[in-house]
Amino acid sequence: MQFDIALIGFGTVGRGFVELLIEKKALLKEYYGIEWRITAISDLKLGSIINSKGIDAKEALRLADTGRSLENLSVEKRGLSSLEVIRESSSNLLVEVTWTNLENGEPGYSHVKEALNLGKDVITTNKGPVALYYRELKELAKKRGAFFKFKGTVMSGTPSFNLIEGPLAGCYIESIRGILNGTTNFILSEMERGMSYEEALREAQRLGYAEADPTMDVEGLDAVAKLAILCNVIFDLDLKPKEIPRRGISSITLEDVKESLSKGKRIKLIARAEKIEGKLIAEVKPIKLSLTDPLANIMGVMNAINFKTDCLGEITVIGPGAGRRATGYAILSDMINIAMNRR
Repeated sequence: MQFDIALIGFGTVGRGFVELLIEKKALLKEYYGIEWRITAISDLKLGSIINSKGIDAKEALRLADTGRSLENLSVEKRGLSSLEVIRESSSNLLVEVTWTNLENGEPGYSHVKEALNLGKDVITTNKGPVALYYRELKELAKKRGAFFKFKGTVMSGTPSFNLIEGPLAGCYIESIRGILNGTTNFILSEMERGMSYEEALREAQRLGYAEADPTMDVEGLDAVAKLAILCNVIFDLDLKPKEIPRRGISSITLEDVKESLSKGKRIKLIARAEKIEGKLIAEVKPIKLSLTDPLANIMGVMNAINFKTDCLGEITVIGPGAGRRATGYAILSDMINIAMNRR
């Protein structure tokens, strides 16, 4: 299969994906029959370009990594808006990796909707459109005969709800529990080593795990968005993030952490959902877990998710939940999935 790829967003994740495309080029062709070229890139800081015969991916990476405009490349068109790039490029696959907006999903929602309306396959790592408009976009993709993939929105490249499509197919998922935010898990891990919340947060910011404004992470908003996506996919719902009760970790003190450990428990920010008599119970909040709980032993920036199933009991998956290469891999995995399903 030939993928002509339009990238909307060419930051850390977009570049991680392109690096993997280059690295895995021979493997993709030999094992999956996939050939690719990048026909368009649009980025707020780096500019917008279209070239139907293909953009030099290595040169685009070099320019982006040095902060230079992509419009320096020899291409057919430049200077277009992101929506114009989607409409005017010869792409058959949109990779949407712009920032997450949980208020209205923009600009990602418009990008995804425009591409699907044109019958283009879409892969996104942007939680906003999926958390807020999953059912609408899923139905639009079906109507237009396009694929809508978003593995990278939850636990990056680590398998999560996509397990339901493969290894856990046929199992009934009774409940979900997970550590879905690496920043808060890192902060709690550092507090266990003796840091105050404020000290641990500053360390997370210094290392690049937390933003200058850490609200999305520490107040549980990021975890809520991911839980909404999981619930909608696994339980076939139309749940919105604002409908899920949440409490973050900003009020947790060093004394709270020490007291929990003295009682054989560990505090973790847990996202959980369970269907009880047909009614969904979902929430995100700090929970004191027994040290025998598999989620209690997930430390640092690692993520984990536990599925309780009727066939296999409890299954726990552990892995990175962010990062240039890990999230880039999520896009690559979705692309392979599309190719395999189009055979």
